[in-house]
Amino acid sequence: MDWLNRLLGGLGRSESGTQVREIGAAELETLLVAAERPVLVDVREAWEWESGHIAGAVHLPMSSLPARCAELDREAEIVIYCHLGQRSRRAAAYLMGQGFQRVASLRGGIAAWERQRPGGR
Repeated sequence: MDWLNRLLGGLGRSESGTQVREIGAAELETLLVAAERPVLVDVREAWEWESGHIAGAVHLPMSSLPARCAELDREAEIVIYCHLGQRSRRAAAYLMGQGFQRVASLRGGIAAWERQRPGGR
């Protein structure tokens, strides 16, 4: 359960104390059309994912992140999102603590993404 306490208690800082980088919805939109598209990770629960998600995202619920983070490419740029941005900051901090260096959290989560985009997802 130590991993769960670290995951839930991170509050946007990695174990080394490094602040998690946050990006806005407009920046994410730009990144998603770039030649080197980031890996987009949705850390919401299954019922949230099923209600809708950003196209091309990988579903890795926060509770399964410690067991499944090996599925992610440590060299890739990773953008994590949730509903409002709190869980994604914690998940990003956790990944940074596991040695991932190119990690960002979507500020405001999918709610901000939907406000930014006229067509939603």
